[in-house]
Amino acid sequence: MSNFINSLLNGFTTILSMGPEVAPQEGQEGCCSKGDGCCQKQQLSTDHQQQHQSNECACEKRQPVTIDHLKIIYSSLTGTAKTMAEDLQKKLAHNVSITQLEVIDITEYDNDYLLQETAVCVFILSTYNCEGPLDWFSNWLHDIRYDFRVDRDSLKKLRYAVCGLGDSAYGDEFNVAAANIDKWLGRLGATRIYPLGECDKNADQRGQFDEWIGGFVDELGDHHTLEFAPATNITFQSDDEEDDEDSEESSESNPIDEGSGDEMVDLEDMGKMATKIKAAKAQRAEEELEYENSKAKPRRMIGNEVTTKTAVAPRAMVSPMIHKNLTKQGYKVVGTHSGVKICRWTKSALRGRGFCYKRAFYGIQSHLCMETTPSLACANKCVFCWRHHTNPVGTSWRWQVDDPQFILDGALENHYKMIKQLKGVPGVKADRFQEAFRVRHCALSLVGEPIFYPHINEFVQKLHENRISSFLVTNAQFPDKIRDMVPVTQLYVSVDAATKDSLKKIDRPLFRDFWERFLSCLEQLALKGQRTVYRMTLVKGHNTAELDNYVELVRRGQPSFIEVKGVTYCGYSGASDLTMANVPFHVEVVEFCRQLVLRLDGDYEVAAEHAHSCSILIARKEFKIDGEWHTHIDYNKFFELIESGKPFGSLDYIAKTPDWAVFGHEAGGFDPTETRHYRKNRKTVVPPVIA
Repeated sequence: MSNFINSLLNGFTTILSMGPEVAPQEGQEGCCSKGDGCCQKQQLSTDHQQQHQSNECACEKRQPVTIDHLKIIYSSLTGTAKTMAEDLQKKLAHNVSITQLEVIDITEYDNDYLLQETAVCVFILSTYNCEGPLDWFSNWLHDIRYDFRVDRDSLKKLRYAVCGLGDSAYGDEFNVAAANIDKWLGRLGATRIYPLGECDKNADQRGQFDEWIGGFVDELGDHHTLEFAPATNITFQSDDEEDDEDSEESSESNPIDEGSGDEMVDLEDMGKMATKIKAAKAQRAEEELEYENSKAKPRRMIGNEVTTKTAVAPRAMVSPMIHKNLTKQGYKVVGTHSGVKICRWTKSALRGRGFCYKRAFYGIQSHLCMETTPSLACANKCVFCWRHHTNPVGTSWRWQVDDPQFILDGALENHYKMIKQLKGVPGVKADRFQEAFRVRHCALSLVGEPIFYPHINEFVQKLHENRISSFLVTNAQFPDKIRDMVPVTQLYVSVDAATKDSLKKIDRPLFRDFWERFLSCLEQLALKGQRTVYRMTLVKGHNTAELDNYVELVRRGQPSFIEVKGVTYCGYSGASDLTMANVPFHVEVVEFCRQLVLRLDGDYEVAAEHAHSCSILIARKEFKIDGEWHTHIDYNKFFELIESGKPFGSLDYIAKTPDWAVFGHEAGGFDPTETRHYRKNRKTVVPPVIA
C-alpha cells in the first residue's frame, strides 16, 4: 500500500510541475538568452502570455540524440544495395550517437521478429521485375497488412525509413516494392521517421542516395524525430491510396463542431452544440457592446465633481473561443491576431500529385508556399467564406498589435512544424520534403483581411528581405491602405459582384459606404503600376449574370490579370444558404470568361487554365509577346528590382508560361511531370452543354 501511495504522490507532483518551459537563466545557452531571437523581438502582455502560453519558442534548440539500437536492413541482387547500406553505416557512425549499429541482409532477418522490433530500422531495398531476395519479405508484409486478424497497430513499436533503388526504365514498376513496403509498414502502426527515398539507376543514383542520406542524418539530429507518431493517426489517410487527395479536399470543406469542427455531430450532441454556438454568439455580442460603450461620449456631469477617465487597454483579437475554433480547423494562431495553415495542395505537392492553380498561372510550386495572414479579422461576412465566419470582424483596428518580425518568425516556425508532421504520410517524396523547409512564396490570403494589419508594409518588406515573394489579397474595403501599399509581387482585389445590391448580398460588408470604398479601391489599383489581379468567385444564381457591369469594373481598375474561379462549396453553415447548386461547372466558368473577353474591346484574352480547380486566367494582351504568353514570374528578377530601390513595372519581371498551362491545352493546366490520382468509384457528373 505504501508503494501505491508513493507512486500516486509522485504522479501528482509531476502533474503539478507541468507548465511553460522555464526561460534560460543568465549564462545559459539558447537563442532566447542571446537577445536576438524571435522571443526577444516583442514584449507580450500578461494576458497574451496566459492565453498563448502553449506556443513554443520559434527558435527551439535541438537536443542531442542517442539511439540505443539501429538496424540497416538491405535487399541486394547485384551488391549495390549492400554497398550503399555499408556507406550509410559509416555515415551514421560518424555523425550520430548510436549504441548498437547493425547491417543485416533481409534474407537473414526473421520476419516474425519485426512484430516485436524496437530498434530503429532503415531499409535499403533494390527493386527488380524478376524473382529476388526481397520477395519473401514483401509477400509476408502484404499478408500481414491485409489479414483482418492482425491488429492495425501491430508495429507500433517500430520506427523506420525506406530508401528504394530501382530503374525508371521499368515504368510503373519503378521502386514499386520499396513504395509498398513503406506504405504497409505505416498502415500497421509503425512510425515513419523520414520520407521514402527513390534512387534511379537511369539518373545519378549515387548522388540521389547521398542526398537522401544527408537529409535522413540531419533529421536524426532532432529529438522529436524519434517520437512515436503512428501514420494511422493521420486523419486524411484512407485505406485506398488513390482516395487520399479527394479525402483531403472533402475534409477541408466539412462543417464542424461548434460551427466549424472536423467531425460528424451525433444527434444526441446537437443540444450541446447549439448551446456552445449560442454562448459564442452571446460572447461576441458582449464584446461588441463593450467596444461600443468604450467609444460612447461621457454624459455632462452636474456640479464640480471631477472624474478620471480610464483608458481601455486594447485586447487580443483572438478570444479563447475563436482560438479554439480556429485550432480545430487546423490553424496555428500566431501571437494575438495572426494565423498560418497548411494548404491541401501543399500535401498534394509533397506527394508528387500536382500543384494548385498558381503553378499553372504564375510558376509557384505549392510545397514552397506558405499560406498565412497577419490579420484574422475581416470587414466582410461573405456568403462563401470557407471558415463559416469563425474569425473576428470589424471596420477599425481596436486590438493589440504584434511586431511584424514576431509574426513572420511565428508563421514560419509553425509552418515548418506542420510540414514536419507530414513525413509520416505515405508517398511523400524525400527531395520535396527537404525543399519544403525553405519557404519561397507567401500567400497572404488565408482568411480575414491582411491589409487591415497596421504594419502590413513592414511585414511585406520583411518577406522580401528573406527572398519570399508576396501575393496579397484584399477585399476592397480599404482604399487608403491600397494607396499606401509598398510594391508586392502580386496585388489582388476580390471582385465578388458587379453591382451595389449584389455586392451587399454576397460580401455582406460592415461598412455603410461599402460600394464607394469598393470603387475607390479599384481606382487605386489602376495607379499601382505593378502586377494586379481581379479575383472573381462565380456563385451560380448570385453573380454570374452581370457581365456588362463587370466590364465597367475592369475598365475602372485596369488589372493585369483576372482570375475567375467557381465557388467551392464548404458544407452547410447557418451563416450561408449556399448549396452545391450554386457551384458552376468548369465549362460554365469558361463560357463566362469568353463572354467577358468579348466585351473588353480586345484588351484581354483567356491565357491559362487549371481545370482541376475550376479556374481560368484572363490576361492583358501586353503579356502575350511574339505569340507566347508570359504570365509566369521571374522571382529572382523581382527581388533584384526590389533591392535596387528604383521604380519598375509589371512587365519587368515576367517569364514564359509553359505550353501545358496555356488555355486549350489537353493537360488542362495540370503539370505533366506530376501524377494525377482519381477517387475510386467516383460519381461521373455530366456537365451542361453550352450552346
